[in-house]
Amino acid sequence: MSLRLTRRRFLQSTGTAGAASVLGGFFMPSISRAADRPVITHGVQSGDVTVNSARIWARADRPSRMIAEIATTEGFSKSIKVPYVDVLHEGDLAGKLALTDLPAGQDIFYKIHFENLDNVRAISEPIMGHFRTNPMKRRNIRFGWSGDTGGQGWGIDEDRGGMKTYATITAHQPDFFIHSGDTIYADGPFMAEQKMPDGQIWKNLTTEGTGKVAETLDEFRANYKYNMLDKNVREFNRMIPVYYQWDDHEVLNNWYPGEMLTNDDRYSEKSVSLLAARANRAFREMLPVREQPQEPGRVYRTISYGPSLEIFVLDMRSYRGPNDGNNGLVENDKTAFLGKQQIEWLKRALLNSKATWKVIAADMPIGMIVYDDWKNKSTFENLANGDGAPAGRELEIVDLLRFIKSARIRNTVWLTADVHYTAAHYYDPAKAQFTDFDPFWEFVSGPLHAGTFGPNDMDNTFGPQVKFAKYPSKEQGVNLPPSAGMQFFGLIDIDGESEQLRVSLRDVADTELYTVTLDPVYS
Repeated sequence: MSLRLTRRRFLQSTGTAGAASVLGGFFMPSISRAADRPVITHGVQSGDVTVNSARIWARADRPSRMIAEIATTEGFSKSIKVPYVDVLHEGDLAGKLALTDLPAGQDIFYKIHFENLDNVRAISEPIMGHFRTNPMKRRNIRFGWSGDTGGQGWGIDEDRGGMKTYATITAHQPDFFIHSGDTIYADGPFMAEQKMPDGQIWKNLTTEGTGKVAETLDEFRANYKYNMLDKNVREFNRMIPVYYQWDDHEVLNNWYPGEMLTNDDRYSEKSVSLLAARANRAFREMLPVREQPQEPGRVYRTISYGPSLEIFVLDMRSYRGPNDGNNGLVENDKTAFLGKQQIEWLKRALLNSKATWKVIAADMPIGMIVYDDWKNKSTFENLANGDGAPAGRELEIVDLLRFIKSARIRNTVWLTADVHYTAAHYYDPAKAQFTDFDPFWEFVSGPLHAGTFGPNDMDNTFGPQVKFAKYPSKEQGVNLPPSAGMQFFGLIDIDGESEQLRVSLRDVADTELYTVTLDPVYS
């Protein structure tokens, strides 16, 4: 009998109470049997997987040595131990290891444990995880995306099943997942109880550091740790590698560099740039993201996934100008959205890509209007600024879309979240104010676990046609709790032979709400 372990068999063999006991407990952090044994506090994670590398993550409850073992076979036959990392209080006891020289297109199983630095004979129980390295040859690909975790005060209500959308996604066994931003809500404290629209009480799990807006590094870290207390999130993290990007709530709502919180009494620290620096550090410490040596803290990057797919992860937050009237007619620092350096990087990366499908993972939609000042509708959070000719932040997108057309870059698809409902948009130059671009699709999905809102007004500058949207009715209102069932994610399947790309928009109950299949165009 072959010792190769498929993902389905791995899920079955580790999803039982017996297996969980033997292997240290997959669904709850391990309980130490001796006072000096470390405990893995928040499960394990993998991310930023490439054709031959990956990052894995875990956290201990005390200064410890993080030790990992990897294998491609059941029972860890011919396993390899990788170089360790010591976790200390200065890094909040979180550890991240870079795995290199891995075989392409291979299921990898890893096992992490910790050794107490005060007593190396005191060893934690291990936890096992899984990921698959990216392929070099064509094959069937399945991946998911969504965003918005823990928003509007809707935290972990264990009596209601916790963050259930994560369990729905895990059941599909995607090759990987793109978290489109708002990985935490650092500006949204979790209170013990929150009243629901129907008068029932939502009862949150509460923890130290998440009962107020995050200002200190420890408070930002606490928000990530909070989400990982959920059993569905931990099992998802254990089984599915993730590519993370960030948006605004990793810092605070609608933030931009240089902003000052002069009139926000919730914050004693008024400099948003300082808050963002702390938030960026927590993002990198608490998630399995790859460090960018050319620009420490950089979020935007590319992921090559074989001949059929390349992903371009954007950062629409860190390089933008202020949220103002967004109506400038000449590009300058105030109209920046991605910023000149990121735009030029994206152009080069798209031009150099040999992949059939170029998926642009954005943290905000292109054609949806999102106001910063909702009351007066005078300032804008997104690049869309109302119907008419391009202006303000839209000028960057004009430049990008014109370049994509002139360079004959085919098969671009945009994925995003942010607006807390799901939609499919087709951008049609025949119905746009700016017309010098090739038509393309944008798919919106979310929230994973947050309040549901919508719909947003659309801006006709780039001709978006709403092919589908799902959001609360007027009678339901806005900020529906997760228990209302309007939590959304998307799945994409790329056929290894035809390279057709099928998009499926789904809800927490796994109902398929909308689907479309796109045929590749070959130059």
